[in-house]
Amino acid sequence: MIRISHVELRRVRLPLVRQFRTSSHAKRELEHILVAVTDQDGVTGWGEIASPSGPFYSAETVESCWAVARDHLTPLVTGVEWEHPAELAAVLARVRGNQFARAGFDMAAWALWSLRAGVPLARALGGTRERVAAGVSLGIEPTIDELLEQVAVRVVEGYQRVKLKIAPGWDVAPVRAVRAAFPVVPVHVDANGAYPAGEHGVFRELDALGLVMIEQPFAPRAFVAHAELQATLTTPICLDESVEEVDDLVTALRLGAGRILNIKVSRMGGLTPAVRAHDLAVAEGMPVWCGGMHEFGIGRAANVALSALPGFTLPSDVSGSDKYYARDVTTAPVVCEAGFVTVPEVPGLGWSPDPSFLAERTVALI
Repeated sequence: MIRISHVELRRVRLPLVRQFRTSSHAKRELEHILVAVTDQDGVTGWGEIASPSGPFYSAETVESCWAVARDHLTPLVTGVEWEHPAELAAVLARVRGNQFARAGFDMAAWALWSLRAGVPLARALGGTRERVAAGVSLGIEPTIDELLEQVAVRVVEGYQRVKLKIAPGWDVAPVRAVRAAFPVVPVHVDANGAYPAGEHGVFRELDALGLVMIEQPFAPRAFVAHAELQATLTTPICLDESVEEVDDLVTALRLGAGRILNIKVSRMGGLTPAVRAHDLAVAEGMPVWCGGMHEFGIGRAANVALSALPGFTLPSDVSGSDKYYARDVTTAPVVCEAGFVTVPEVPGLGWSPDPSFLAERTVALI
């Protein structure tokens, strides 16, 4: 049996190498919460709460996650005995919602369990791949020319799919320009729910551009609107914000609200529900890929491990650390080479936190 004897919460702030803008906001730095859970034998597993700072992508923020992690999740897991992370996930589920906060603890539990079992995290989750295909996500740029420059850089680096953020007023023209300049590069667009339900005109134009997918056109709960749009398009709709729980995926499947699923560890409350979503999607014939929240090395390692599962047939947002950070919080960065990230073969996450750098970048610790 495993018993968590101590939990450490650490708020860590890193600057981005380049401002990243979506349909709702722009960011120049990120602050995430690292969770370290230590068991009765002194073994420590690390997780990451990769919530946004403001309530734009979701209702959760760094401040809300800090409070929930400190006041509710830490007391819930401390002293509880469990044999498998799924058992601890059931304990965490007593806290409603707060998926980002719960994800950090679930991730840390899986890291701890795989260390104790002496197996790589990817294998513990059911992963079969030795390396995972990597895509890259590009934000809204000041001009189309600057966007084309960014796409060119990432294509040269070998990324196997380019995702473009779009918003009303920044959609058809920049995407058409990218498609004209890079006619064979797999491209998809992500609206982050910025368009009003019933807006079909923009997406009909995008449908003609040979995209891999159109991600989250409408608001999270607009399942019917997504289904109605999907029925008019050849391009698959991919759901992101709409699927916070596995039950949301069931709803989407029954309604035909999308044909591809973006599985985010943070958005779904951890690796345990992420694996369940993968298994259901595979059973229903729905392709999946792993999305990202600009995670530091800890959360990025979990994404790599998850992406090793057999259903992740599309390139995932597991781009190298250098895409976002001049220096990551791990002793070695996550590296993307020729469009792939190698899945670690050592027990646990495969990447370890750098204590001295963490101490330098920590803004709060309990």
